[in-house]
Amino acid sequence: MRLALVVVALSAIGKGSAIAQAKYGPGVSDTEIKIGNTNPYSGPASAYGVIGRTEEAYFRKVNDDGGINGRKINFISYDDAYSPPKAVEQARKLVEDDDVLLLFHAVGTPPNAAIQKYLNAKKVPQLFVASGATRWNDPQNFPWTMGWQPNYKSEARVYAKYILKTKPDARIAVLYQNDDFGKDYLKGLKEGLGAKVSSMIVAEESYETTSPTIESQVATFKSRGADVFVNVTTNKFAAQAIRKAGEIGWKPIHILNNNAISIASVITPAGIENAQDIISVAYLKDPTDPQWKDDDGMKAYYDFMAKYLPEANKSDTLRVYAYSAAQTLVHVLTKCGNNLTRENVMAQAASVKNLQLPGLLPGILINTSPTDFAPITQFQLMKFKGERWELFGDVINAGTSD
Repeated sequence: MRLALVVVALSAIGKGSAIAQAKYGPGVSDTEIKIGNTNPYSGPASAYGVIGRTEEAYFRKVNDDGGINGRKINFISYDDAYSPPKAVEQARKLVEDDDVLLLFHAVGTPPNAAIQKYLNAKKVPQLFVASGATRWNDPQNFPWTMGWQPNYKSEARVYAKYILKTKPDARIAVLYQNDDFGKDYLKGLKEGLGAKVSSMIVAEESYETTSPTIESQVATFKSRGADVFVNVTTNKFAAQAIRKAGEIGWKPIHILNNNAISIASVITPAGIENAQDIISVAYLKDPTDPQWKDDDGMKAYYDFMAKYLPEANKSDTLRVYAYSAAQTLVHVLTKCGNNLTRENVMAQAASVKNLQLPGLLPGILINTSPTDFAPITQFQLMKFKGERWELFGDVINAGTSD
């Protein structure tokens, strides 16, 4: 009896000591971790709203499974309508009113650019930004900001290499969004084309996110005799461009940026017949690809979707994107243990080694360091054939030299 009492007493002391040693930042307690997010649930980029909805569902799954080291995730996600001023308003609300530990996977280059200085001044992690702009990999000047997906300039250089190899006499037309998102791709493409850039690019048109349509730009490209179309747009405008090219009978080599490859949100609305042979890159598994039919990682994804988002389109690659990003955050928070301060969150996020996620293509791993805030630097070329994307070539490591 005495021995049992001693054991119970020592156990209680041990638990008290563990709690005493725990270090918590804002939004953290013994039972909860508050995570903030902004997403375009409305506005010109509302197709990306599925990202936040999928992440909310995944965190519900994590909570049902016991949470992270016993703590439940409280995911607070607000609509910023893809508007920089609205993003600033929502970020301030999350930090100053909701008292979140960090902002996770906020969507879009313009909204994130608008809140970057504020979050860094407040020393709030702007973690795994849902954008491939190169500015997220600048730990020296923005130590509280980290990207997640491959960056746009590196992706564009891959397209330039492909064009130079397969059509060295190309007449290229480029459509790009008039912000950091579009300009990063344009710069990378021009860098990749090198000395041939002035002779190869015959048309270059931008658009605003508030524009109702980009159809006139596509018609202009055809009239200028372009035979390669580099399409740097978000979902709504990508679908318009693909559909318009089909309507006017323009059949260039069509290169589509990775942000707009969703079959559900882009290809289907544009018309499957208009999307044949479009080229892009991938770093995530495509749920429609039969080669993943017996893949354990994709089986787990389908099980998750069936239980937590039964009415959603399971074949949408944006769902896999959100699922994978959420798993990356869970990995980092788990590594934090009981030291859930903002400083330790960034330290753990900057020390990920060869993390293999079930939704990433084989051979693509997540790696970071204190001087490298680009978690994913690899991808593979693919072509749209029939009703799905088909991978080709080897995994390409674009590096982080941007």
